[in-house]
Amino acid sequence: MAAFLCANQIAGGREIPASIVIGFVGGLVGHDNAAHSEFQLATRLRHDYPSGLQVRLFENRRSGQAHREVLRLLDVEHHGTLSAGEKLDARIAIYGHSWGASETVALARTLGKEGIPVLLTIQVDSIAKPGENDESIPANVARAVNFYQKRGWLRGQSRIRAADASRTQILGNFQFDYRSHPVDCAGYPWYARAFMKPHIEIESDPSVWGQVESLIRSTLRPPALMPQ
Repeated sequence: MAAFLCANQIAGGREIPASIVIGFVGGLVGHDNAAHSEFQLATRLRHDYPSGLQVRLFENRRSGQAHREVLRLLDVEHHGTLSAGEKLDARIAIYGHSWGASETVALARTLGKEGIPVLLTIQVDSIAKPGENDESIPANVARAVNFYQKRGWLRGQSRIRAADASRTQILGNFQFDYRSHPVDCAGYPWYARAFMKPHIEIESDPSVWGQVESLIRSTLRPPALMPQ
C-alpha cells in the first residue's frame, strides 16, 4: 500500500494534522499485549500507513493520556491550544473492546465538549465502566457501530443509539454467537477461557476485526502517491 505523502499535509495554505486512530484494550490488559486483536490491528495500521497516520493504543484506564495525545497531535501550529481550523481538520477514529469500548465513547464525548469531531467509533462487546454511558453516542461522532455477544458472565452492550440522529449515523448493532463455531482463544490466561470465553471469543474473532479494520481504513484519507 502506498504511504501518505507526509505526516501532516498542506491544504488551502495551512498545515492539516494527520489522521488519528485511537484504540483501547479491555480489562487490565496492557497496551503492548500482542495476544489481543486491538494490538494486532494497531500494528497492521502502523505498517501499512508508515506516515500520514498516527496510531495510538492505550489501556482503558489511560483515557486522560489518550485525550492529551489527541490534542497534541491536532496542534500542528504548536500554540498549546487548538484553533477552530485545527478542530475542523480533525480526522479521528476510536475503537475498543470491553471496558476499552466504554472508554471509546467516553473519549469521543470528551472531545465533543471541546468542539472536536470524531469520524468513527467502534465498540466490541462494550462493558460500561462505572460512571460511563456506553449506549448513547455523542453528537460529535459521525458514524458509530457496535459488535456484541450475549452469552457468558460478561455480555456486551446490545444497543447503541445516537444522542442526535441528525448528526450521527448508527451503522448497526451486530450480534455474534459462538456456540456452533467457537473461536480459538490461545494466548489468553486459563481463567479468561474458563469464565469469560464468549467475551474473549468476540475479541479474537477474525470476522469481527476484519470489519473493524475495513471501517477504519475506509474512514482514513486515501493514501497519497509517493513522490516520483
